[in-house]
Amino acid sequence: MGQANSVPLSADEQREARRLQFLPWERVAKDLDHPAHLARKAELRRACGAELAETSYIAENAAIFTESLTMGERSWIAGHALVRGDVILGDDCSINPYACVSGKVTCGNGVRIASHASIVGFNHGFDDPDRPIHRQGVVSIGIVIGDDVWIGANCVILDGVTIGNGAVIAAGAVVTQDVPALAIAGGVPAKMLRSRGAPARKSGIGEIEDRLVRLGQKAKEQWPDILARWKTPEGYESLEADGIRRPAIRHLCDAIEIAAGFDQLPPGLDTSQTVERLRGLQERETGLFPEAHSHGQDRALREDPKALYNVLSVGYALELLGSGPRHPIQAVQLDARELEQWLGVLPWPSRAWHAGSVVDAIGTAMYFNARYFGTKGPRPALFEWLSRTASGVSGLWGEPTALEGWLQPVNGFYRLTRGTYAQFGMPLPHPHAAIETVHLNYRNHKGFVAEKYNACNLLDTIHPLLLIGRQTDYRRTDGEAIARGLISRALDRWRDGEGFPFADGGEPSLQGTEMWLSVMHLAADFLSLADQFAFVPKGVHRTATPGLGL
Repeated sequence: MGQANSVPLSADEQREARRLQFLPWERVAKDLDHPAHLARKAELRRACGAELAETSYIAENAAIFTESLTMGERSWIAGHALVRGDVILGDDCSINPYACVSGKVTCGNGVRIASHASIVGFNHGFDDPDRPIHRQGVVSIGIVIGDDVWIGANCVILDGVTIGNGAVIAAGAVVTQDVPALAIAGGVPAKMLRSRGAPARKSGIGEIEDRLVRLGQKAKEQWPDILARWKTPEGYESLEADGIRRPAIRHLCDAIEIAAGFDQLPPGLDTSQTVERLRGLQERETGLFPEAHSHGQDRALREDPKALYNVLSVGYALELLGSGPRHPIQAVQLDARELEQWLGVLPWPSRAWHAGSVVDAIGTAMYFNARYFGTKGPRPALFEWLSRTASGVSGLWGEPTALEGWLQPVNGFYRLTRGTYAQFGMPLPHPHAAIETVHLNYRNHKGFVAEKYNACNLLDTIHPLLLIGRQTDYRRTDGEAIARGLISRALDRWRDGEGFPFADGGEPSLQGTEMWLSVMHLAADFLSLADQFAFVPKGVHRTATPGLGL
């Protein structure tokens, strides 16, 4: 049933009425007894036999289309809320602006329904695939909400649910099953998080904060000693994936990134000399950064993992030293057809991590070209290809393998999105599907154990969770559990004066230390605790976007 026509209002009354659309709790006796308000209630009583307490309030632009409506003392419905069906509100209930209460819904006393909540006490039939859904009718079991219940913003409560007295439904939850009395429920689908009166999760967060602060303090005090362990007269060396200690340009860049994370430079570093050394690695013809010069063999360099990774490693290190690449990175200055050919032959079905790492280098090269040389290159073509080839089912690029399942595509997803979507501030094409696959991979590997509990696997999990979490809160509760687990274990994995091992059971290294400190920052950022951790990654594993649009 529609609401009654309003009695004409003066200009002052119109301003007051607009205010009361969104702040109906500020109503006073004169608002309850205003002729326009009394006329609205009278029309509802006439149209659907509404039972409305004298102290109940219905804002002017509330959309009331009910078969039956009951409102107890001091209950109110705000403007732009939608109420339809068979609705009962007890005493002291409230429906905030833009909430939707539909179907058969019964609320006790003291029920607070936040803005944009959707309480749906009916369901469309859909079991017969041979009939259109709109011809299968509507079924209504009804929703029952007890006394003293708070339903948070953007919640969805589905038909057939009973919510017990004193329950709290967290913002964004989707409630598909009954919620016990005094429960705090959240998530998609909603699960019981704890009971009111039980120790709050803040105690757990407090413990996480404490461990985070202690780890950050240790790292802040000890990082110069850790760098000293790996310093040589020629630069830096460190353990690599095979456990052998070698010199490499990456280790120098890791040392620069570790120091920069604490707003410092490595002790004794000659900045101008180091800049020249790093810039001197760049091939003029290709713009890539091989460990040894290859005299412009563009095609060979494109297949050189170190030359591609050094686009990131050397490029960001130069930025941290106040410089940048000497030459444009010509290897990515291709037309759309050439770029698609390069992307198309990458080993997506079998080695999606490697394929993603190549895209990371391509995107980062485009970033440097745009920032330092003003050339956009084929960035639109890159994002068009990525959008077109992303799987709508997994949200990723590449396929699972028989040996590792989704590990390669998930790890490749981190590398690919780091240099493209994260770096240029672009939205992901299939965020919900991607987050489901990231969680599936984490679960299938049991959260990673032994040597699989390593910086790559956990970085490639937490960064996607953080990146996707900037686009949607879908499955945030599950992501927060992973982040808390990472932080809770980290302090025990740290070795005083040595840093982090890359993997459980291994020896500390520069690579392991830099990557795990970055993982800790990302996990803290996901929990909104980044300001509690002393280290902020500013190179390869940074999270800020430079704001270069397409």
